[in-house]
Amino acid sequence: MEKEFKHIQTAHCENGVATSLLRYHGLDFMTEPLVFGMGSGLFYIHIPFLMVNGGPAVSYRSMPGWIFSRASKLLGIKVKRVKFSNEKAAQDFVEEKVRQGIPIGCQVGVFNLPYFPPEYRFHFNAHNLIIYGKENGRYLVSDPVMEGVTTLSPEELNKVRFAKGPLAPKGHVYYPELVPQVSQEQIRKAIVKGIRKNSRDMLYIPGPIAGVDGIKYTANHIRKWREKLGVRKAGLYLGQIVRMQEEIGTGGGGFRFLYGAFLEQASAYLQNDELRNISDEFTKAGDMWRESAIHMGRIYKGRMSEQKDYEQSADMLMDIMAVEKEAFKKLHKLNLKY
Repeated sequence: MEKEFKHIQTAHCENGVATSLLRYHGLDFMTEPLVFGMGSGLFYIHIPFLMVNGGPAVSYRSMPGWIFSRASKLLGIKVKRVKFSNEKAAQDFVEEKVRQGIPIGCQVGVFNLPYFPPEYRFHFNAHNLIIYGKENGRYLVSDPVMEGVTTLSPEELNKVRFAKGPLAPKGHVYYPELVPQVSQEQIRKAIVKGIRKNSRDMLYIPGPIAGVDGIKYTANHIRKWREKLGVRKAGLYLGQIVRMQEEIGTGGGGFRFLYGAFLEQASAYLQNDELRNISDEFTKAGDMWRESAIHMGRIYKGRMSEQKDYEQSADMLMDIMAVEKEAFKKLHKLNLKY
């Protein structure tokens, strides 16, 4: 008898795909915060040589695919990943997995996803969903950011799997190939290693564009944009930061809330109350990111346009950097035991 796939709605697509696939394979303890934290998902980077939709490329999380890969590796899970240069071979692979009854994760572009509201369709190629079956010639789709399941025709799926542009998916599919039993000790060990890596990445990654230093890098640029780019283009750049923060997955603030939830769950697994206290600081950072997005949005919409408004946006990011830097320093100093 074929096992039933259960759709799970989550805040972010990659976390949701990872959670759903791992739970499908028997890891009932897995939650979205746990997979995000084990995968050292919290991050910040401002990539100066890359533009997205005509604006600066900033990200509030680790690279697409890394969360699932890191968490799986820590738990001893083997993940199979395949990319394709040939569209027919890519579709044949999906057909084979459907026949085998194996749910698979797919990286896609969101611009041509027909079930997405028009306002959310823009050129972003690192969205993730699950194909888990086929009925009446259409693939059954579990998209974790949607309330319920949906479907795509083979032509629709092919189009989003081979979207063009930055982070082009190239038909990328992935799924757990080997899922052993996971002990409580392994869970605790994965939590500790995830926290340690995330702390190192945010505090000590080399260069000025990533980690907490990356937030400062963006703030310094915002101070110069109005004079350097002009009011219209500078406003569009701020609008792009807001879009990257609030409309792609959970964005900046949402990821901080998610990490706070992870630390709460981690405190229960590790019997460490200090983790619960530090989680409050990430919730505070999440609130601050949301406030900064509202402020930048007002500039983007033309409600504010003076240099002092840009200075205030930059100051808000510097305040966020200070909160996150202090929180990660506390995490880094903890003597966590598993």
